Amino acid sequence: MPQPLFSGLIVDENGNLVGTASIGSEPAYVIDDAGFKRHIPSEQVDRAVLNQMAGMMKGSEDLLSDQAARMLGQDDPFSKAMIENQLKNIEKQFDAVLQTGFPEDMRAYLGMMGFKVVINYHGEVVRVEQPGAARDEGDE
Repeated sequence: MPQPLFSGLIVDENGNLVGTASIGSEPAYVIDDAGFKRHIPSEQVDRAVLNQMAGMMKGSEDLLSDQAARMLGQDDPFSKAMIENQLKNIEKQFDAVLQTGFPEDMRAYLGMMGFKVVINYHGEVVRVEQPGAARDEGDE
């Protein structure tokens, strides 16, 4: 079983890094609540974060697929259509991602770029901070 998807990228509402552990074979996030260690099944948090990320992409699949195809050097119409279809059905990819996990270097890259997930003591996602996501609206 892979480690939690977003390990090292999740903090509690006070900004403290959330640890990880296993309950049997099930990976979990561990929140220190004034000395009491709360164990939250990682799949619960990881799915909530993936769903929020998918929601942010909805309606922009055309633009995202175009940019992804260019980055991959495959900006032909067939590659773009294939990527767009994958983005439109991204929820179907979640089980595979949860089973295989993210490569460690991807987690490190997300952290360096400022990606952060804030959860409360019940394991509910309070917010997902993505680099540049909110800055575009309010800068003057």
